[in-house]
Amino acid sequence: MRYLKKSILVSFLTILTFTSFSQPTNNGRQIKVDQQRIESRIFELAKFGKDSTGKGYRVAYTKGDVEGRLWLIDLMKKAGLDVTIDYAGNIIGKRNGKNPSLKPIAFGSHIDMVPDGGNYDGCVGSVGALEVIEALNENKFVTNHPLEVIIFSNEEGYTIGSSMWIRQYSAEALKAKSQSGLTIADGIRAIGGNPDSLSQVVKRKGDLTAFIELHIEQGGILEMENIQIGVVEGIVGIEKWNITIEGVANHAGTTPMNMRHDALLSAAKLIIAVNEVITSYEGKQVGTIGKISAEPGAYNVVPGKVVLGMEIRDLSIKKIGQLFHDIENKADSIATTMGTEISFVQPSKPVEPALTNKSIQSKIENSAKTLGFTYKYMQSGAGHDSQDMALICPIGMIFIPSMGGISHSPKEFTKAIDMANGTNVLLQTILALDKE
Repeated sequence: MRYLKKSILVSFLTILTFTSFSQPTNNGRQIKVDQQRIESRIFELAKFGKDSTGKGYRVAYTKGDVEGRLWLIDLMKKAGLDVTIDYAGNIIGKRNGKNPSLKPIAFGSHIDMVPDGGNYDGCVGSVGALEVIEALNENKFVTNHPLEVIIFSNEEGYTIGSSMWIRQYSAEALKAKSQSGLTIADGIRAIGGNPDSLSQVVKRKGDLTAFIELHIEQGGILEMENIQIGVVEGIVGIEKWNITIEGVANHAGTTPMNMRHDALLSAAKLIIAVNEVITSYEGKQVGTIGKISAEPGAYNVVPGKVVLGMEIRDLSIKKIGQLFHDIENKADSIATTMGTEISFVQPSKPVEPALTNKSIQSKIENSAKTLGFTYKYMQSGAGHDSQDMALICPIGMIFIPSMGGISHSPKEFTKAIDMANGTNVLLQTILALDKE
């Protein structure tokens, strides 16, 4: 009899345990996304914008972009979202929450691509955002907050869609040509927006609870270190300089080596010095000399003038300033030694760093831990729509591995399991935010 009672008790506990873990709990931890559905939709989206040779050309405002957007809008509507296109051409899919007085939790990315780009940049975050909605629907789980899936327009054209949420565009700026060949204004019209009413899309601080973006890393760190999830600390600031080195152009055959004021040799020394300065500091800062031109550009003439293009990226503007100060000192020393003149001019305003919210970072970390994923804190060296969103609400970013660290290329690839892992972290992070 004692054995029978024990058996009944064990059976009861087994049933109870199975039931509690097979049903969504109040915190939603048992809700999981569908890996196969994510991958199949990535492949389906990749078909839009292919040319006759199979190359991808879903550049913003082109026929492929329009068709891809219509396909995604249809899926969003089928998932029960209330879908609209704002005047900037951004797609917004709304899902009601239990408490309409709460501000929406927003998440998403973009689907436009660079010419002959890859199928994962932006697309994973967009398909993943829709998958979160699908998973919640299938589990009949309603959040407290309203939810918004946002697909920003023309991210690859310097985050045009999201930037229109934070600032006014002048009529002159809207006349600028996009990569599609259309002006920004005509491109916005082509995707269902209205450039004449852009003032109405500008957001205010507090309009959203938060914005979370899932994205491929676009680098090789996570893959190299065999880590599943990147908790993004922020998107780096960027400062650029045009560096002009003035020497003396002279005959290459008749000017002795010790009598030359060779601008290109000075430039070479400076390029090495930039690398030495950048690597002399602890941290994740990067510095690059990305372009160079020499005049007069002949075999038989000692170069008299060289122009270099330099940029420095880091999460700290102060640190960028320190690095530049050290580079200037190196340049002064090189100029004195070589008998040349070196000057620095910034061609554009610095891009300010966009730090992710510490609380959201913690929620991403806790979600990864709960799901049993390895993770690391890291910075984003590339720009994203989240950079604009940081000016109007707390942001968070989740990175997943990019195979070979390749991006903006047809060889760009992320495994289905990694996409599912990142989307599950996105889902759990949203549910954690929803408790607040």
